[in-house]
Amino acid sequence: MSADVQDEQNLNTAIQQKIDNKTKPRGALGDLEALAAKLCRIQKTLNPRLTAPTVVVFAADHGLAKEAVSAYPREVSAQMAMNILAGGAGINVLSRQNGIEVFLVDAGIDWPGEHPDGLIDHWMGPGTDNCLAAEAMSKETVEACLQAGASVLDDVVNPDCTIIGFGELGIGNTSSASLLMSVLTDVPLADCVGPGTGLVGDGLAKKLEILSAVRAAHAQPKDAREALQMFGGFEIAQMAGAMLRAYETGRVLMIDGFVASSALLVARNIEPGIMNNAIFCHESGEPGHARMLAALGGRALLNLGMRLGEGSGCAVAYPIIKSAETFLANMASFDEAGVSTGDPEAAAEAEA
Repeated sequence: MSADVQDEQNLNTAIQQKIDNKTKPRGALGDLEALAAKLCRIQKTLNPRLTAPTVVVFAADHGLAKEAVSAYPREVSAQMAMNILAGGAGINVLSRQNGIEVFLVDAGIDWPGEHPDGLIDHWMGPGTDNCLAAEAMSKETVEACLQAGASVLDDVVNPDCTIIGFGELGIGNTSSASLLMSVLTDVPLADCVGPGTGLVGDGLAKKLEILSAVRAAHAQPKDAREALQMFGGFEIAQMAGAMLRAYETGRVLMIDGFVASSALLVARNIEPGIMNNAIFCHESGEPGHARMLAALGGRALLNLGMRLGEGSGCAVAYPIIKSAETFLANMASFDEAGVSTGDPEAAAEAEA
């Protein structure tokens, strides 16, 4: 047995002992106990700390949005980005409530005029190409996006940040996410496609028809990088690059909904170990997300029917993750409180 494996086993044993020695029946805090153990494993300590919580929102437009794949027009991407900059979006108000810093990355918004101030500028162009007619972006742009995402972690996010959430916005991005999901998981496209911004009935059927045509126009990609090249988008690629750097730097990753999970799917294809640091904050109301979670082997903390994006699920779930850190740090042990531990084995037999 290698020293690394031995150290990991020793850490896991020590983590479980610390959790079980808190003044509660074993397992009584349910999923909070599993969360606390995960935080310990990520930070390789019995005393994990969540500091400078941050959400980064990656925004970009999609050439495919020129087709009938969204209930909203393409210009809404720029308008919603301005709303975030003004502090009025869902991610702003939910993050303020929970003391989370928010950054907005312009990965490729099709601005009607001058680019506004206040953005992190990693602009790759006014949206990807229309992947119904061509590849969404070049191989070189994929690599530039991955590096740009990593640089957000290196150059912008507080070095003291130990937990970071990933959000997005961009009209048409559930279409890219559906295509990426289908080719990277072998789930039929019809099971990946959902309403996005609110398509129903004939509109949803048309979206599936268009995405099926897109899929038929491209060969099976050999890996996640090639899938990004075919289907985009800029914000998904940059988000994947940021997730990979967050993992490399030992941070906790809060994963939002369907589109953010597609970026994690890409990142996992590049670095499978990233799953050890990922926490799925909520199960999106986008129907493909449940299948995406199953493909990733994950289970979400919350299921509130949310499908806003923007990292909103991260902001809502953060207090729960913080509760896991807090009980581990502050809840008394049996010895500290002078409470008898009883006989756990006898109790288990009695319950049986």
